[in-house]
Amino acid sequence: MSYDLIIALCMFAFVSSITPGPNNLMVMASGANFGFRRSIPHMMGIGLGFGFMIVLVGLGLAQVFEAYPIAHTVLKVVSVIYLTWLAWKIANAAAPENRGTSGTPMTFLQAAAFQWVNPKAWTMALTAITVYAADQSVASILLVAGIFVVINIPSVSSWTVLGQQMRRFLTSPGRLRAFNFSMAALLMLSLYPVIGPLG
Repeated sequence: MSYDLIIALCMFAFVSSITPGPNNLMVMASGANFGFRRSIPHMMGIGLGFGFMIVLVGLGLAQVFEAYPIAHTVLKVVSVIYLTWLAWKIANAAAPENRGTSGTPMTFLQAAAFQWVNPKAWTMALTAITVYAADQSVASILLVAGIFVVINIPSVSSWTVLGQQMRRFLTSPGRLRAFNFSMAALLMLSLYPVIGPLG
């Protein structure tokens, strides 16, 4: 891979990782509700889980969607259902003092598994492999995945920090509930590009 292509890949990885999407909205809500430290497994699950996803897509998983077009529809339906459930959980998250032991941030494995039903993650992975690893060599695929991991983790971490900093303004249960409802609404709004083609 040429130096110019690596620079372009880094720019694509940064822009696609830092812009709003399901992952960033969820870690911001996690930062506000649970703090930065308790959200670390969530952030690492996103970064490493997405890197693993890129590797599998590059090694041929994308061909499954070409061979079986119905897989696209199944993925969209599962994505909509799961993201709707996550939005409901965020909207109904209890205030820290009322949460007891029932409220917990997303785990590493949950965050890694979420990448497989995240429409933005699929778009990013397919674009990254198609454009930046066109030769489909293992070295190119691993390089693309590695660059995304290195750039993605700090990007999602910045959203977690933003959520944590917002905690000082979310001191009342009413404000926290309004914030959680807003995050849930934005998460649902992020489904618009997916729901549109379903209709």
